Amino acid sequence: MSQYVTAAQAVQVVKSGDRVYLHAAAAAPTILADALTERASELRNVEVCHLHTEGEARYAHPSLAESFHVNSFFIGANVRHTLKAGNGSYTPVFLSELPHLFRKNVLPIDVAFIHVSPPDQHGYCSLGVSVEATVAAIENAKTVVAQVNPRMPRTFGDGILHVSEIDYLVEVDVPIFSHSVEPFTAEEEKIGAYVASLIDNKSTLQMGIGSIPNAALSKLTHHKDLGLHTEMFSDGVIDLIENDVINCNYKGTLRGRVLATFLVGSQRLYDFVDNNPFIELKESSMVNDTARIRKNPKMVAINSAIEVDVTGQVCADSIGARMYSGVGGQMDFIRGASLSEGGKAIIALPSVTKKGESRIVPFLKQGAGVVTTRSHVHHIITENGIADLYGKTLKQRVAEMVKIAHPKHQEAIERGYYELLGC
Repeated sequence: MSQYVTAAQAVQVVKSGDRVYLHAAAAAPTILADALTERASELRNVEVCHLHTEGEARYAHPSLAESFHVNSFFIGANVRHTLKAGNGSYTPVFLSELPHLFRKNVLPIDVAFIHVSPPDQHGYCSLGVSVEATVAAIENAKTVVAQVNPRMPRTFGDGILHVSEIDYLVEVDVPIFSHSVEPFTAEEEKIGAYVASLIDNKSTLQMGIGSIPNAALSKLTHHKDLGLHTEMFSDGVIDLIENDVINCNYKGTLRGRVLATFLVGSQRLYDFVDNNPFIELKESSMVNDTARIRKNPKMVAINSAIEVDVTGQVCADSIGARMYSGVGGQMDFIRGASLSEGGKAIIALPSVTKKGESRIVPFLKQGAGVVTTRSHVHHIITENGIADLYGKTLKQRVAEMVKIAHPKHQEAIERGYYELLGC
């Protein structure tokens, strides 16, 4: 029987030794998480697990290490410090597989903290801007606690749940975490133009948040009949949808609808998706399923990286051995696009870091993890051009990759690779 209680009352359900799952991204239930943090002196060895979350993560402060341990499935900036401080861990997992960890009881959930829209006249709430693995967490948690927020957009898809599925409800009225649209640099605009040049009419797109995806989307205004099947999206798609550039008429999976598993953006985006049946948010086990992704003809997956070596190995989750983000859904979509009829798998990144160091390297840094293998990627794009790696030998790949590196690094990159090989 659902009960309305205060946040302080609701978090009393958490006991020492419990595993608590937090709703992800912009739907992070910060009111509940903060109330739980207030109980730190009463609790020991509580595992707080989640994907990337927005907002402050007070429970992640190293001084609370005896009370809370953070288990990140994708590392956000608010908890990145925990790995070095010792009060956090990282669990590598494809986003497509995370729900299975809960359903197979590999990671049993004691309490799920979620963030929902108010119940409608029939008693149904919406998970709003983020579904990802939260449906599986709800199904398998012993107790479900929801902060109920009138500002949470009501979205369609898998995130509709009846109030009877929630044990405790806490009424809040707080803004949904948002990101303003940042202007892109001249380099990012060049990258976006190169990306757009590879996109045909009637393609289906996957791309994330940030300046490079927005730059690419800004170059698609004259395209026709595009689709959107993506892990997440942001403001950059709104104008394309409203101008019928993205209409999803030629998709193979959920034709006629945008398909995603979460979204992050400005208030304009949240207003756009609210009660909008053109947008469906489904669980990540469905959205990120390679078998479903490949059904979209001309599927184009556009992802980023921290560094790429000259043979095409992509490091996207660490800087050397230091974990920075996570596996996420990159491989799910890169593989799905590769198998799609006419599909293209793209990695797009600036050629240098903010410090001027090359992100195209002879060999990945010691300790770096390979998120996407050299056999999966079709194209690597920087502001200097497009490297076409599909079907190329290692020697041909090196030539392609050196071409798109920053000019001041090109000679050293090529020399570094061949010197280590002794040729």
